[in-house]
Amino acid sequence: MSSKINDILVNKFKDDISSSEDSNYIIINNPKKWSSISKFLFKNKDLKFDYLMCLSGYDLTDNKLGVAYNFYSTKLKHYLEVRIEVDEEVEIPSVSDIWKTANWHEREAFDLVGLKFANHPDMKRILLPKDWEGHPLRKDYETPDFYNGMPVPKDKSYWE
Repeated sequence: MSSKINDILVNKFKDDISSSEDSNYIIINNPKKWSSISKFLFKNKDLKFDYLMCLSGYDLTDNKLGVAYNFYSTKLKHYLEVRIEVDEEVEIPSVSDIWKTANWHEREAFDLVGLKFANHPDMKRILLPKDWEGHPLRKDYETPDFYNGMPVPKDKSYWE
């Protein structure tokens, strides 16, 4: 992250974000502010983050989850990573109304990690069946022996 991007964000949201000059990302301290921050990232003339490259959910253990958003400005040619880390029951505001690709990415993060996104237009599983139990990318996830009476393969070395 450039120091210019850092300065713009710290000046506007100093109480709501954490960042450092040597870091490549910012952390949103208050998830409720994510809606206003995300709109600012998209609309501000010096930022113009018009491309959500990726959104990745991750498990921090101890009932804490995180999501990392990777943004790029196709007009200004700069990059930013934004992270939000929450207790597992906290909902993060959806950004699918700003970046349409977030619709799929947020559903994937919900399906595989268990992150919840408030105001998402279709928050349901996208990769696994709707009756699947658990979230496979959680560190404490245990693959079931059976699903609907069928054995679930645990040795996947034959896929390699």
